[in-house]
Amino acid sequence: MTKGEQTRREIVRKAAPLFNQKGFAGTSLSDLMEATGLQKGGIYRHFSSKEELAAESFDYAWQKAVSERLDGLDELTDSVDRLKKILVRGGCPLLNTAVEADDGNPILRARARKALQAWTARLTKVISEGIKERQIRPGVDSLKLAQRIIGSLEGALLISRLTESDAPLREAREILDEYLEQNVRAPRVHSKRASARSN
Repeated sequence: MTKGEQTRREIVRKAAPLFNQKGFAGTSLSDLMEATGLQKGGIYRHFSSKEELAAESFDYAWQKAVSERLDGLDELTDSVDRLKKILVRGGCPLLNTAVEADDGNPILRARARKALQAWTARLTKVISEGIKERQIRPGVDSLKLAQRIIGSLEGALLISRLTESDAPLREAREILDEYLEQNVRAPRVHSKRASARSN
């Protein structure tokens, strides 16, 4: 990796939290200069525009969030447990970017849409595998459940940010956890041998 590539990566790493917290419009050039320790020319030597930097910062923040969500997921063999583990992962840069880029920034909107599609596809895959393995009820609609999980978490995140409280997000996770156990998990089949062993 060249020195220029290292500098570019470092700018993205330092800019990503700013864009996630303040949004595209709320992040000023002076904010970026302060965070990176570079002057305007130093930043624009590596990025053609603020939009390009914001798009790469979103990609960086999203990839980091995905990595945190998936950490240790492959160690779990039960699909419902895998979904529940995804629920307890950290914050998500998708909400801010999707809302802010709705009309004014087609580049960020496209990145947010792509991230949402990837997240939906990943959840749908876990759910479909769970149905195939008879860990999830056969009547569950994979896409609808994935959208319910994402919508519940993102909506709760919005309320948590506006109220400056983690309670709505915690409650949404608890409700989803209960829903997964009561309405999604397939009934466990106990064999006669297992019942005899327990008596």
